[in-house]
Amino acid sequence: MNVPRSTVQPPAISAGDGARVLSILKSSQRAAASLARQATSAAPQAKDRDSFAVTALADITDRSLHATVARFTGGLSPAALAEAYLDWATHLANAPGKRMQLADKAMRKAVRFATYGGRCAAAGGTTERCIEPLPQDRRFSGEDWHRWPYNFIHQAFLLNQQWWHNATTGIRGISRQHEDMVEFTSRQILDMVSPSNFLATNPEVLRVTAAKGGMNLVSGLKNLAEDWERAVSGKKPVGNENFKVGRDVAVTPGKVIYRNRLIELIQYAPATGTVRPEPVLIVPAWIMKYYILDLSPRNSLVKYLTEQGFTVFMISWKNPGPEDRDLGLDDYRTRGVCLSAMRRSRHLDARGGRLLSGATGVIVMRRATRILTRAGIFVLIAMGSGRHGS
Repeated sequence: MNVPRSTVQPPAISAGDGARVLSILKSSQRAAASLARQATSAAPQAKDRDSFAVTALADITDRSLHATVARFTGGLSPAALAEAYLDWATHLANAPGKRMQLADKAMRKAVRFATYGGRCAAAGGTTERCIEPLPQDRRFSGEDWHRWPYNFIHQAFLLNQQWWHNATTGIRGISRQHEDMVEFTSRQILDMVSPSNFLATNPEVLRVTAAKGGMNLVSGLKNLAEDWERAVSGKKPVGNENFKVGRDVAVTPGKVIYRNRLIELIQYAPATGTVRPEPVLIVPAWIMKYYILDLSPRNSLVKYLTEQGFTVFMISWKNPGPEDRDLGLDDYRTRGVCLSAMRRSRHLDARGGRLLSGATGVIVMRRATRILTRAGIFVLIAMGSGRHGS
C-alpha cells in the first residue's frame, strides 16, 4: 500500500528579503576582498622589515657614539645646547627693542665703571664698589680684592656677568626651557673665566704663593696628578674614607620600609612625644645621595623635622648600572616618586602630607604632581634661585 509523502513547501521569500540577502552577500564579498588585499600587501612589508641584527647594531652604534661624546661634554647634549642657543639668538635678532635696551645697559655700565675708576684713582685705589656681588658669591669677599688693581678687575667682571644675565633672559618668544639652559650655560662659562680662577688675577693666591715660595703650586700639581690617577683608575676621591654612612653622615636613626629596582624608602620616626598628623616625603635629586639632607646633627633637615614632631620619609636612589640603561624619567616618576607617595599613604593609613623635592628633581616632580594631588598629597617643590640685578 502506497502512502503518499507529504511535501514541505519552502517559505515564500519576498522581494525585500531577497534584496537584503543580496546586500549582505555583496558586503561579505567586499570584506573578504579587502582582507585579501591587506594580506597580499602585508606580505612584502614583512619581507622588507629590518632584521633584529640590523636593528640591534644600529641601536648599539648610536648609543656608543652618544656615550663617547658624553665623556667629552660632561653628559651635556651638544644638539640640545645648539638648539637652545639658536632659539635665543633667533628671538634676540627679532627683538630690536631688547637689543636697544641691552645697548643702553652696556652704556650705563661703562659710565658707572669709568666713574668708579676715577674714584679709585683719586682715593688711592680704595673706594666704594660700583657693584656688589650676589649674597652667595664669596669669591671676592677677601680684603685683597679691595686693593688696586684687583678691585678694578673683579668689578669689571661682575658688571659683565650682570649684563650677560640681562642678555640671556627676558626675551619674548623663547621657550622657558631654552632660556634657562642659555642663562645657566652662559653663567657657567663666565664663572670659568672669573679672575679668581687665574693665578695672575687672584691676589689671595699670589699672596700665599709669595709666602710659601711657590710650594703651594707644587702641592696643587701633585694633588691634580693624584686626582687624575684616581679618576682614570676608578678609585674613590681622597678622604672618602673619612665619611662613613651611619657614623659621620646620615646619623639620624631610620629604617627601610620598602625597596624596588630604583629606590629604598626610609622612614624616620618623630623625636617628640606629640606627633604631627601630616607626614613629610622628601625626594632628593636622583644625582645625589639621600644623606645630602642628613649630613650631620648640626646641619640635618631630617633631624630638624623629626624634632618638630614630623614623620619623615626619604627616597634613597640606587646607583644605576649597565642593566638600567633603558630607564627613563617616567620610570623615576612611577617607580620612585609616585610609588613612594602611595606606599607612605598605605603605611600610615592616612592621606595628606607634604612632599619636598630637590631642584634637579623638579622635572620628575612636575609630571608626578597631578597624580599625587589626586591621592590627597600636598606637593611643595623646594628650589633655590640666584638671580642677578639689572
